[in-house]
Amino acid sequence: MTKSTLKAQREEASGASADSLRVAEIFYSIQGESTWIGAPCTFIRLTGCPLRCVWCDTAYAFHGGERTRLDGILDRVRDIGCPLVEITGGEPLIHRNTFRLAAQLISEGITVLVETSGSEDISGLDQEVHVIMDLKCPGSGESSRNRWDNLAHLDRGDEVKFVLSDRTDYEWSREVIRQRSLDTRVRDGTLGAVLMTPVWGSGGPTLEELANWILEDRLPVRLQTQLHKHIWEPTRRGV
Repeated sequence: MTKSTLKAQREEASGASADSLRVAEIFYSIQGESTWIGAPCTFIRLTGCPLRCVWCDTAYAFHGGERTRLDGILDRVRDIGCPLVEITGGEPLIHRNTFRLAAQLISEGITVLVETSGSEDISGLDQEVHVIMDLKCPGSGESSRNRWDNLAHLDRGDEVKFVLSDRTDYEWSREVIRQRSLDTRVRDGTLGAVLMTPVWGSGGPTLEELANWILEDRLPVRLQTQLHKHIWEPTRRGV
């Protein structure tokens, strides 16, 4: 992404409209990742992202979308009628109105997940939002964009995810988890909410390889796969 393109996205996100967001898609599906995996969920995917991870599977959300008023988004969520909603992207937190949308959904009694790359400040999110934050591994090409001060804003209702492209990514993640005691910062009941998932498709570690690494190191993490890609064709949108 060029600096001018990123600047234009941020300018639009911060000031184009006081009560709207650029939406790539809104759909109802099965939650495919996180500790919420398997649950029916409404997804609000917003347009725009400042990162270009080499394995990104939602590049279609970098551009385009439709500018939609917040009340229109809320009406769509109400029509679907699911009590679990995830706001994702792209990178949802480049849009200032994401914080407003999340708070409004919370006020209606909805459980809200926000999936973020970790490159943007999460401190302004409603405290009841469940943050699912990536920490970008070296294999993503974007590890320099990790905003480490975000870790101080995570609590026991939040989650941290590592997407691994190889053994080097695993070892890097293992040291981050240990050095920063991530498993004690984010928890789901008595279990940690630190997630590891292999990059989908060829090139990444297999589930068996990753499982063996985790067990050998007795690492306090959850092995994950992208469930929705096992259910539906992996490139299918709206699921």
